[in-house]
Amino acid sequence: MQSTTWIPFFPEAASSFAWQVDLLYFYLIAVSVAFSIPIVVAIFFFAIRYREVEKFATPDEMHGSMVLETVWSIIPFVVSMTIFLGGAIVYFNQYEPPDDAMEIFVVGKQWMWKVQHQTGQREINELHVPVGKKIKLTMTTEDVLHDFFVPAFRTKIDAVPGRYTYLWFEPTVTGKFHLFCAEYCGLNHSGMGGSVYVMEQRDFDNWLSGNVAGQTPVEQGKDLFMNKLGCASCHTGGPAQRGAKLEGIFNHEVKLVGGQTVTADDQYIRNSILNPTSQIVDGFQPIMPTFKGQVTEEQLNALVAYIKSLSPNAPAASAPAAPAAGANTDSANKAPARSAANSSK
Repeated sequence: MQSTTWIPFFPEAASSFAWQVDLLYFYLIAVSVAFSIPIVVAIFFFAIRYREVEKFATPDEMHGSMVLETVWSIIPFVVSMTIFLGGAIVYFNQYEPPDDAMEIFVVGKQWMWKVQHQTGQREINELHVPVGKKIKLTMTTEDVLHDFFVPAFRTKIDAVPGRYTYLWFEPTVTGKFHLFCAEYCGLNHSGMGGSVYVMEQRDFDNWLSGNVAGQTPVEQGKDLFMNKLGCASCHTGGPAQRGAKLEGIFNHEVKLVGGQTVTADDQYIRNSILNPTSQIVDGFQPIMPTFKGQVTEEQLNALVAYIKSLSPNAPAASAPAAPAAGANTDSANKAPARSAANSSK
């Protein structure tokens, strides 16, 4: 179960990079204290040393000191660079998911977190993961901006409407940890919380086998693609095929009308479904209708998972886009999704 460290009010460190965040945090505190104390002491010293003792006295002329100028220029520069480098290392460690991570879909909605595992199990406001396993969360939201925050893992990221964001972590301690939404998202924002359960691998396998899985995301996506949405009528092979070939497309370059190329990653596939005329694949006509408003975010995740499964030998994904930290709700809701490709002929 969750416990605190020897520092009051400080959450337990329970991920592989939590110590890096803590180290950088304490370094910033140390730098702030190291500069603040001498400045406060100097204020009082000079206030006393140069207090007025004689009316209209003319003080001695002061000349500059090259040594002093050099010291107070070099020390802040070195301190600033160490903060920058430390922050950059922590940032890139946190926001570059490893290729061998176990992927889980997360959809934010006022006011809950909906989770689906690759094996089909679904959870609401709970997330079960095995200890010592790299976990990658592919996240989006059905309504407004949310923020997935697990203090014990020292990580958080915005879930942005209309696009995917990614978060990864490797839990190092078993137990139950708090999950919060760290972005004000409406009247019941404070109730949008939950728990992350970190379990031994054997316990996690038992948990998976003991829950009703239903369809996996790939199976659900195939059902939508082949039977319910009519995608197969244009995208299956043969002389009647009017849409672009999807087999082997994931994480490969796609040539567009006009000579541009894009990588067919998650964002590309997603936006090809929602906004198919924004980027037309070279050699095809813009006849594919939009499915915006016709599929839910979970169905969209399933379609993306199915199309990705058609490329079993796809190269590793490049580093995902930077998190939307600092974005506000309005701008996030208006943020344009990455351009999509039309895949219909």
